[in-house]
Order: sequence, then C-alpha cells, then structure tokens
Amino acid sequence: MKLNRPNAFTLVELLVVIAIIGILIGLLLPAVQSVREAARRTSCLNNVRQIVLASSGYEAAFKQFPPSFEIDHGTVLTGNNGSWSIHGRLLPFVEQANAYKLVDLNRAWDAQRETGVPTLRVPLFQCASESNDTVRLKNGQPFVYPQNYGFNFGTWLVYDPVNGQRGDGPFYVNSKTRYGDIQDGSSNTLCIAEVKAFTSYIRNTTDPGSSPPSDPTAFNGYSGQLKLGTDLHQNTGHTEWSDGRVHHSGFTTVFTPNTVVNYDHEGRSYDIDFNSVQEGKRNDQATYAAVTARSYHAGGLVNTGMLDGSTRSVAQAIELSLWRAMGTINGGEVNNAF
Repeated sequence: MKLNRPNAFTLVELLVVIAIIGILIGLLLPAVQSVREAARRTSCLNNVRQIVLASSGYEAAFKQFPPSFEIDHGTVLTGNNGSWSIHGRLLPFVEQANAYKLVDLNRAWDAQRETGVPTLRVPLFQCASESNDTVRLKNGQPFVYPQNYGFNFGTWLVYDPVNGQRGDGPFYVNSKTRYGDIQDGSSNTLCIAEVKAFTSYIRNTTDPGSSPPSDPTAFNGYSGQLKLGTDLHQNTGHTEWSDGRVHHSGFTTVFTPNTVVNYDHEGRSYDIDFNSVQEGKRNDQATYAAVTARSYHAGGLVNTGMLDGSTRSVAQAIELSLWRAMGTINGGEVNNAF
C-alpha cells in the first residue's frame, strides 16, 4: 500500500530558498540605489540648467543679471535682514510669477512674511538628494524655506562698503553685470553651484584680511556669531532662499567643492561656511566669505552651471587654481580642463 505524502518544503530547503533570496536582495539593492541616485543627479542637473536659463532670461529682459543684494553705499541696515535674493528676483522666470506679484523688492523680505512667499517651497530650488528638504523653524513656527543652488560671488571678497569694491564673480552687491562684462567667456564662468541646506556657519568676526585662506582649518579660533549647534535649525546657512546675503544664496571658490572646513566648538566638529560680516551690517568693514559648494551626490560630485547654460559635475579633486578661475569674470584665464 502506497502512502500519500503532502507536497511541502523541508526545513533545509526553506532555509536554502531564504538564503538565495537574501543574496539576490543584497545584489539588487545597491543597483536600485545607484539608479535612484542617478535619477536624482539628472533631476538636479536639470534644475541647474533651468536656473541658469532663468538668469539669462533676466539678463535679456533687464539688460543685466540680478544683483545679489541692493543697498545704498555706506548704509547700515536697521533690521537684521534686507534685500531680496537673486532667487527672489528670478521668480517670474521659474514659473513662480504669482508668488512674485505678492512681494515688494524694495522692502526687506522678512517684513513680508505674511505673504507666505518666504516659506514657499520652490521645486526648482531643491535638489532631490538634499537630506533636509524641510521648512526652517524659528521659535517652533515655519519661518523660511532653504535652497540648494548658490550663485557665484567670486573668490573671497564680496563687498567693501568703504570704497564700494566688489568681488570678482558675476553676482555681487548692487551689481549690474551683463554678458558683455564676462571677459573670460560665459562657457568658462560659473553661474551657480550646489550647496547644502542647513549648513553650519560663523559670521560677523574680526577682519580676516584680503588674502583668501588655503587651509580649511583657518577659521578655528575665530569668534563672532556662531550659527551652529546640535539641533538642525541652529545651523542656518542656505536656509533662506529669499535672503540675498552670500551665506544664504551664494557660494565662493575659496575651497574646492565638498572641502570640509573644520570648526571645533564645545567638543564637536562642524563643517562650516564663513562670512566675516553680513552685507549691510556695517559700513566700515569689508565682507569676505568662504562659502563652499557642497552636495550629497555619490562620488562627491557637485553639479554646476556655467553662464552659457552648460552643466558640469565637478569633484573635490579639481585643481584649486582652476576652480577659482572658473569663479572670475575677467581673470584672463582659459579654462580648458573640461
């Protein structure tokens, strides 16, 4: 007599199948993550190109690129915040004309928070790889939204209120730069580069001098206003897309992309940006800034956009001299490394 045995896996067979599935998942996950990051990077490059094209559209409409900040020469602002950023001036060119209608560029942006525009998340200003894509809080309430694309303020000097001298990039205080002023060529000159939201930074320090530092630990020991801490919202660099100051809406080429600029404070080490004095804060001291291009992309690549609309992914290993040359509009360099 034959016995009817039910069809079933043995325990050993089940364990073998589980092991095989685990191996397959282990092989597939890195591939899936790689594809996702490639998609994010492509999306980011598209954002970069669209913002550069918006800047070009502004230049065509107004016969100049937007200024980073507007202030009467020698004036000291009575409030903390002031002029609208380049991002704010580009709103009609990035499909945000309705938001643009709600603001007055002649008034400080933070005096118009009731419009809801400063807390607006503008998709084109956000990289998909940004890990802190969230509104910045102040006193527990939504205050302003961050952004991930800084405009090129040049090498080190941003603005000197004593003599009106400006930086060597295309965007600066009270600027009226036109394509005709880009003597190094629009294909050789940076327009924007990626930056990280909620960056730690220090500001309003002693005068660091006119020579840009080459050592990324150069700011250790500096005192001033420290915008850093254990809570995310204490680290406020690049958290105000509507603010025109360099530490919120710009970058400089003091250090190559993704360079860690170390600052030690209360037993912790921070990767910081530096602004010697906020534009409009004083009328007797120049603004120097080390605001580093940074991103979360694999391989440490930072997406950049040139003034001609082309896009490039740049690694930290780029020669510092070349990176700085890409930041100037009339340095006389020929950038042929790409």
